[in-house]
Amino acid sequence: MSRFAPLPDPPYYAVIFTAQRTEGDLGYGAMADEMVKLAKAQPGYIGVETTRDETGLGITVSYWQDEASLLGWKDVAQHLLAQKLGKTRWYDHYTLRVAKVERAYDGPEGR
Repeated sequence: MSRFAPLPDPPYYAVIFTAQRTEGDLGYGAMADEMVKLAKAQPGYIGVETTRDETGLGITVSYWQDEASLLGWKDVAQHLLAQKLGKTRWYDHYTLRVAKVERAYDGPEGR
């Protein structure tokens, strides 16, 4: 199974979440798994790519068909709970960015 999300031709949206984790799991792993399953069931969901290094810095990029889809995901009740727990329990710091993807290329053959 590829760790790359199966993406359509642009345009689509990317939500880029970069976070520094706190020490210990504190229920994070189970909630992260649940969020992926829940996101996959949302209208407009395309895919996700995620990685975390040994210091706890992680980057997760979720992809959405349009802005309405990603705004709908933002307001899902279980996702709102995960956001609250992230702020109070799981993250020392985080940054969230939303971008509209206009062009995309695959490689190594390039464009």
